[in-house]
Amino acid sequence: MCLAMPVKVIEIGRGPSGEDALVDLGGLQKEISLALLDGVVVGDYVILHAGYALSRLDPEEAQRTLDAFADLSFGA
Repeated sequence: MCLAMPVKVIEIGRGPSGEDALVDLGGLQKEISLALLDGVVVGDYVILHAGYALSRLDPEEAQRTLDAFADLSFGA
């Protein structure tokens, strides 16, 4: 199963090409590629899938989505 998640951009200009960013998802930080998306700035929320930012997301919508994921229970 594949899942795209909203993440917050906390640093840009990483990686050899400068097209990578550091993002945060609830304290977990990961370096991702911005190669598919122009104009991303620190503080933006992006949809992350398979290591790539696919689109920007409104901060309120990002928070609603993150809240919905937090409310899910995956335990048995």
